[in-house]
Amino acid sequence: MPQFSDPHLAALAVLVAMVCAGIWIGHRHPGRPTDLFAYAVAAVILAAWAGEYVVDIANGTWSVRYTLPLQLTDAVSLAAATALITRRQLAIELTYFWSLSASLQATLTPDLGQNFPSVYYFTYFGYHIGSIVAGCTLVFGCGRYPRPRAAWRVFGLTLAFAAVSGTADIITGGNYMYLRAKPEHGSLLSAMGPWPLYIAGGAAIGLAMLLVAQWLAAVVARRDARTGAPPATLSAGTPTYQS
Repeated sequence: MPQFSDPHLAALAVLVAMVCAGIWIGHRHPGRPTDLFAYAVAAVILAAWAGEYVVDIANGTWSVRYTLPLQLTDAVSLAAATALITRRQLAIELTYFWSLSASLQATLTPDLGQNFPSVYYFTYFGYHIGSIVAGCTLVFGCGRYPRPRAAWRVFGLTLAFAAVSGTADIITGGNYMYLRAKPEHGSLLSAMGPWPLYIAGGAAIGLAMLLVAQWLAAVVARRDARTGAPPATLSAGTPTYQS
């Protein structure tokens, strides 16, 4: 799909609208309205994530080489749905940091060979946009701010997941997490030199993005603490202010 084509811009517009809606609902409508919004977003993420595998199987394109759930997108989607449903702090942190780095980059520079109205257009943007909405809603809307040094913990878990994906690449000959080759349709990795330099560059930029996300959450948390702005208290958890 061409970057910044009309279908891409439409997806970005939905992203902005849904992020704003999630933060607004989290601040202004605590309790059941926030819960219902969270469950609805979780349902969209799971439907899009699982639906893509169903379509792959129906089309006969599923294979261990290309479609095992070993992309970071798979981890983000499952973490986001878990965070929205359970409100576990680790799941919230994984969702927040991964969605504002990997999912945001994938939404801005989609590695998508199909275009609207392909079902893959809806599944791809369904779980990517849904994950970003989840992270922003839970952190900025509901005040579930990351704990100190959470960015470093998430970075360590990301490296561990990459090790699993890299092992699968060796066994299957696949390209999970783009550890063997760059994305076909262009992304930030395309500007980072040849293999394996782009892997190191991507890791460095990824860590920088996580640290910026940690700083941003800390700034917003301190502002809320000063102004006394009460975030929504979800029924399955309590707001957490962390610097």
